[in-house]
Amino acid sequence: MNWREIILGEAFRVKHGFAFKSQYFSESGQFVVLTPGNFHEEGGFRSRPSKDRFYSGDIPEDYVLNEGDLIVAMTEQGPGLLGSSALVPEGGKYLHNQRLGLVQNLDSKLLDKRFLYHLLNTRPVRSQISGSASGTKVRHTAPERIYRVKAYVPSDVTEQQRIAAVLSAYDDLIGNNRRRIQLLEQAARLLYKEWFVHLRFPGHEHAKIREGIPEGWEKKHLSQIFNTQYGFTESAKNEPVGPKFLRGTDINKTSYIDWSTVPFCPEKNLNFQKYKLEVDDILVIRMADPGKVAIIEREVKAVFASYLIRLSRKQGVDIPALYLFHVLADDQYQRFISGASGGATRKSANAKLVVDFNILVPPTTLVQLFISQVQPIREQIQVLLQANSRLRESRDLLLPRLMNGEVAI
Repeated sequence: MNWREIILGEAFRVKHGFAFKSQYFSESGQFVVLTPGNFHEEGGFRSRPSKDRFYSGDIPEDYVLNEGDLIVAMTEQGPGLLGSSALVPEGGKYLHNQRLGLVQNLDSKLLDKRFLYHLLNTRPVRSQISGSASGTKVRHTAPERIYRVKAYVPSDVTEQQRIAAVLSAYDDLIGNNRRRIQLLEQAARLLYKEWFVHLRFPGHEHAKIREGIPEGWEKKHLSQIFNTQYGFTESAKNEPVGPKFLRGTDINKTSYIDWSTVPFCPEKNLNFQKYKLEVDDILVIRMADPGKVAIIEREVKAVFASYLIRLSRKQGVDIPALYLFHVLADDQYQRFISGASGGATRKSANAKLVVDFNILVPPTTLVQLFISQVQPIREQIQVLLQANSRLRESRDLLLPRLMNGEVAI
C-alpha cells in the first residue's frame, strides 16, 4: 500500500455555522441546535434527549444538516472535545450551529469521507488542531488552522474505504449499544414517573388519598435522609496516576457513569478514605449544571471532585438508594434546584440547598417492587457500558495501526 503526506486544506473546505439566537431556543420542536456537547470525546455523534435544545425561530435553509454530513467541534466546550468529528445520523433535523465546522467540497479523489471522519479523530491530527488553538479559558480552532494540519493517508481511495469499513464496524456496534442504553434509561425513568409522579402504581385503584397523597405514604425532608460532603479539589489527569476522579462533566449528560471515560486523580495530598466512593453513594453537581445526579452502582477505586456533593444515607435510613436516585433525577427535583440555585452567569448550589426538599416515600413493599423491576435494567446498562469499553479499546488500538499502515487490510 502506498502512502503519501497531504495537507488537509488540499482536500476540503470547512464552513462556519450560523449564530442561532438564544431567545428562540426551546425544549421541544422540529429542529435541534447542535453544539460541541453533541460529540463524544473520541469522536462520533452524541444524542442528548434530555439536554438537546430545539429552535423555533427562522432558519436559513443552508444550515439544516443532511444525513452523513461530516461536522467538526471548533470549540472546546468540554475537555477533549476540540477537533472531534462526527457524522450526522439523520437529515432535516439538526442545525449547523456557529461553534461547529461543516466539511464541504471534499475532493473524493484524495479522501474518502468516512476515512476522513476517522482521520480527524486520530491522535496526530487532534494534537495538531489542539496545538494551534487560541483562547485561554475556552479554546477555539478555525478552518485556516485545520487546513494546515498534515497527515499520511493511503494514495488509493479504495484502501481508505476498506480501512473506514473496518473501523466503522466497531462504531456501529458501539452506537447500537448506546441506543439500547438510552432505551433502558427511558424505560426506568418512565416507570418511576408512572408509579410515583402520576400515582398509577400497582393497586392505585383501591388506594385512599389523604391530604393529597396515598394512604401509607409519607413526606420526608432530604436533610432527614442524607449526610452531605463536598468533594476533593484537584486537577484531573488522563494518565493512571491514582484512583478514578469523578467530575461534574462525567455525570451531567446521562443517568449512568461510564467509568472507562473518567480520568484519574493524583494521589499526592489526597485523603483517599475521606473521599472514597462507595456503592449507593449519590453525587449531585453543585456548579454550572446544579442538580444533575449520579449513583455509584459498582465497586470502583474512585474519589469525587469539588464541584460534586456526596449524598450518603444516614444511619437507620432504609430507603433504597436506587429509589432515591430516581427521585432526585426526576423533573420535580431538577426544577427545584434550577430555580433555587444562585449566580447570574453561572448557577451554583450548596450542600444545604440540595437537601432542602421534601419527597414522597411510598410503603416499603411498593418501593421494593419498583427496585425489583428497575435493578435488572440498571444492571443491563452496566453490561452494555463494559461491552462498549472493550470495543473502544479494541478500536483505539487498531485505529493508529490502520492509519499509519502498520496493519494492512
